[in-house]
Order: sequence, then structure tokens, then C-alpha cells
Amino acid sequence: MPVTWEDVVAYAVTLPEVEESTSYRTPSLKVAGKLMGRLRTESEGGLALKCSAVDKEALVGGDNPAFYTTPHYDGHDYLLVDLDRVDRLELFELVTDAWHIAAPAAVRRRHAP
Repeated sequence: MPVTWEDVVAYAVTLPEVEESTSYRTPSLKVAGKLMGRLRTESEGGLALKCSAVDKEALVGGDNPAFYTTPHYDGHDYLLVDLDRVDRLELFELVTDAWHIAAPAAVRRRHAP
């Protein structure tokens, strides 16, 4: 069963200080006002999700067609995710990673285990 934007939002808002918002007039997720991901309405579609350069390189260069990039995102630490192809648990792990990358240090400290 494909993952929907609503599934992504339902998981993401369980993370500290995450809220659904907009970015570039598209639905997005922000942590303490900082963008961590957005649903793309461009022709290639997908979810643009903040990630490390190392993870992006590994995932885009791997065999999983759920992960890709476009020239616009080259050089930026955003991974594009095909919600129709991605494994739900792997995506939620990446959303958690995006939270750690995007969250301001004070937010991470407040919510450290």
C-alpha cells in the first residue's frame, strides 16, 4: 500500500515541535519553523526531504527506485522520495533523520533523551 502525504504528516507531527505548514505554496513539514520536507507539485512529484549529503548519495546511487534527485536539487541536501514506491518504515526513519538535521540546536537539546 503506497504511503500518502497524510501518512507522512501523521508520523511527523509525533516528533517534537513539528507542524504541517506550507513552503513554495506546497504542503510542508517544519520543525520550530525550519523546513524539513515538502510535498512537490512539480511534474516529477515526490517528497523533498532534508537529509545528509552522504545519505542522499547512497540512496540515490542505490538500486531503490523510490529515491531520486533532479538537477534542481543537485548540490542540496534534499532527497526526493517517490511515495508510491518507498517502504513506509524506511521513510519514517528518514523523516526522523530530517527532524534531527532541520531542528535548531535548542530544540534538539530540549528533547534529548
